[in-house]
Amino acid sequence: MSLASIRRDYTLTGPEDATKTVNLWLDEGVDNFKAYMFITPAELSAAVTAAHKRNAKVTGHLCSIGFREAAAIGIDDLEHGLLVDTEFYPWKKAGECPDKLDYEFLSKLDVQSGPMREMILDLVQRHVAMTSTLPVFEMFVPGRPTMQQRTLDALSPDARSAVLNNKVRMSDATVIQQRYHAESSPWAAAFKKEMEFEHAFAQAGGLLLAGLDPTGIGGVIAGFGDQREVELLVEAGFTPVEAIHIATANGAQFLGELDRVGTIAVGKQADLVVIKGDPSKKIEDIENVETVFKDGVGYDSAKLIESVRGVVGSR
Repeated sequence: MSLASIRRDYTLTGPEDATKTVNLWLDEGVDNFKAYMFITPAELSAAVTAAHKRNAKVTGHLCSIGFREAAAIGIDDLEHGLLVDTEFYPWKKAGECPDKLDYEFLSKLDVQSGPMREMILDLVQRHVAMTSTLPVFEMFVPGRPTMQQRTLDALSPDARSAVLNNKVRMSDATVIQQRYHAESSPWAAAFKKEMEFEHAFAQAGGLLLAGLDPTGIGGVIAGFGDQREVELLVEAGFTPVEAIHIATANGAQFLGELDRVGTIAVGKQADLVVIKGDPSKKIEDIENVETVFKDGVGYDSAKLIESVRGVVGSR
């Protein structure tokens, strides 16, 4: 799959097809596209050109194309951060997704100088946003996180079983490595480097966004996962207020809707949550949602959660 926004079984056949596909779905009202891992530079360029002609945006989870190349093409947003950027691998071939993704190698790169620093500044200068998905990567780090009961309760039986089995397999692999004094999991260092990268990107003036992805080993679900994303941004070095701003106002800014949503102000759409506590001082309080307002109508958070108990992941 090359353009992943609509059909999961469709692979582009070239630049002309990319242009045709983008225009087809723009006619249907689509306003954002996602380019996926194996798209070619020529296809991405055609897709971006077609989208921008009609004021649509293109984001991407890339592999065959490095971040700086994508920025030069004109992509609007890059998803998942450093750990999916392949441009630093010496063995990467132009236009191809490398056979080997080495997270230990990435964890040793210097964020503050050299090629990575140049990449960050290039993205900032070209106004390319970056979407953080820290909860997805956290699931790979041995020893963290502890699966919250509320997440397990929300998952369907099949989804819950799959997540727990995946966690057991990862734990068993770590035990085997320790028993035979093998190289430890690279994920702890890689996860820390990803946090460092995202903080450096934002400090350099980059527009950092907050998101999720139900990929990896599973167990990251909308709502709960979004709250965890904000908590992890604080762990990455942002203040609680900065982290909340990333998860709210920055997203609205990227979508060009900051005058309508993203912050609380007179005249803006009344989409907000009422929280018991003060997440500006204790970020974990962000999990204590009492009421959710959508278009000015309040909904009981506990009842919303109960309504999806045992069904998340079933469809």
